Amino acid sequence: MIDLCAYLCARSYPGRGILLGVLPDGTPAQAYFIMGRSENSRNRVFEATADGIRTRAFDESKMTDPSLVIYHPVRPAGETLIVTNGDQTDTIRDFLLAGKSFAEALRTRTFEPDPPNFTPRISGIVGADGGYALSILKAGDGDARKGRRFFYEYERPTPGTGHFLSTYEGFGTPLPSFAGEPVEAALPQKTAAELAAMLWGALDGNNRVSLWARVGAETAIINKHK
Repeated sequence: MIDLCAYLCARSYPGRGILLGVLPDGTPAQAYFIMGRSENSRNRVFEATADGIRTRAFDESKMTDPSLVIYHPVRPAGETLIVTNGDQTDTIRDFLLAGKSFAEALRTRTFEPDPPNFTPRISGIVGADGGYALSILKAGDGDARKGRRFFYEYERPTPGTGHFLSTYEGFGTPLPSFAGEPVEAALPQKTAAELAAMLWGALDGNNRVSLWARVGAETAIINKHK
């Protein structure tokens, strides 16, 4: 296992990231963050909704293209919690409520249509038993013709352990997509607010935008724009 804060500190631009895991006392914990390079991406905040969170423009007058930046990152589907970096949240939710699977839902989607980066779609679900799954959909070798779908399932997760997945590995032209399996990280005992503060502090101050964390039923949100 790695120290996730050290991992994030060493990467100035992981992009968007999902953390799913279980604290040492057995409580499920999740987190999601967004970073941005352009004014359009940075002009966002997380806002709590009745069933999760959504992204919203901080200054509506500066929002130029909402298509890939405004969505619901967190929503439930019955007793399953969904966390993603795009509008595939709603695709997964619809499929689960129809009795279909996480993988079936994501086989109808692909990476984002933003060449030359072809930003990966990262998604996670957490079941009522605390078990969870992660997925990344990306372009193979940066080629839009080569779709790649990866799924990772974690049954009976070990207390004090989490798995992290991000869209990018850092800066580059094009931006390098996350490679390999989700990173296994040690999860210390924290409240939602403490977990949020810990991760927020590890993200590059120039590029971080918003972060959400949940421990049990408790949630916390940090926005760069107040």
